[in-house]
Amino acid sequence: MIYVDSGGGHRAAARAIVAAAEEQQRLWNLCLHGVQQLLDPIDFIRHWTGIPFEEIYNILLRRGWTRGSHQLLQAAHLLIRLTHEQQVRVLEQHWRRHPVDMVVSLIPHYNRALCQAAARACPGRPFVTIMTDIADYPPHFWIENQDQYVVCGSERAWEQARSLGLPESRVLRMSGMILHPRFHKHAALTAEERDYGRRQLGLHPGVPTGLVLFGGIGSHDTVRVVRSLNRPGAGLQLIVLCGRHQESSTSLRNMTPNIPMHIEGFTREVPYFMSLADFFIGKPGPGSITEALAMGLPVVVECNSRTMVHERYNAQWLLDHQAGLVVTNFDQLGDAVHELLKPERYSVFKAHAAAVRNTAVYEAVEWLGEILEKHNSPRSEPQLLASKR
Repeated sequence: MIYVDSGGGHRAAARAIVAAAEEQQRLWNLCLHGVQQLLDPIDFIRHWTGIPFEEIYNILLRRGWTRGSHQLLQAAHLLIRLTHEQQVRVLEQHWRRHPVDMVVSLIPHYNRALCQAAARACPGRPFVTIMTDIADYPPHFWIENQDQYVVCGSERAWEQARSLGLPESRVLRMSGMILHPRFHKHAALTAEERDYGRRQLGLHPGVPTGLVLFGGIGSHDTVRVVRSLNRPGAGLQLIVLCGRHQESSTSLRNMTPNIPMHIEGFTREVPYFMSLADFFIGKPGPGSITEALAMGLPVVVECNSRTMVHERYNAQWLLDHQAGLVVTNFDQLGDAVHELLKPERYSVFKAHAAAVRNTAVYEAVEWLGEILEKHNSPRSEPQLLASKR
């Protein structure tokens, strides 16, 4: 299983699949490999600058340098294509030393090289791409027209894969984005438990509570959000998860609070903090949106020229599901939250958020099991589970 540490979603999805497979007592030996480590010998960016290629994306997120992401993505694609043959050679050598029954990619950009290398080193073994984005951003981002399976979590991604000519039997649907099993198992809190939890954080039990999160890496946008809402008489309070963005955490702790707020750094207790909230504010990342909806939280996100191009469709997806609001600038956040919290609007958003049913991590494990069975079976064409559109 191949992940990348550009953003936190790819490794998180890989770990979620491992957790679900272990929960089901699958007799698999799952090996997780970071693509940066596999390709480090040919990473000329790191050789020249000391910065790993995958870390460039994280630097852009932390510093908010995301305007012009389409051009940046094109430049990244060019660099990746220029080193394609080197990638294939290094990856092929790896899999010749460590033969596998299947290669599962949870990353974009490199799937052409990964598939070619796996086919050369382990002929006849399946290659699977599991998308951790709601939709592809073609060309050559997630989906390639090659001998592979694509496991995706939306109708849009299914259609994109089919439009490239992949056979229907190779394009497999999940009910959404992959979530760690702990999100599925987190028991809903009683009213008393939620009141107690809020008090423990220094918050008021009966005040509408927003949860602010920009992923595990974090972003300076966290400060922008809090500044927009930190107004006397706002009638709300915030739980702010800063991730590993120490600068944001420090700025917020030095801010004069005009509303109750609890500030937290990186944590693995996101389901618990979400269970204490009434709504979610963040970027339109697939992981954050999916986690919030899984916990029944209506969502408010920003989408504009600063939004990473491959995440802009997610804002439209959110509107299509009527599970939240999209603002063009967080400066408008106060008005948006006021609109969201109107009782008649909030009840509709809340119902639509709760209606999003997602068991994707278990479906992914089931698909992987079916694929392994097919390619290890003496039968010529065993049937896969029905691919639902």
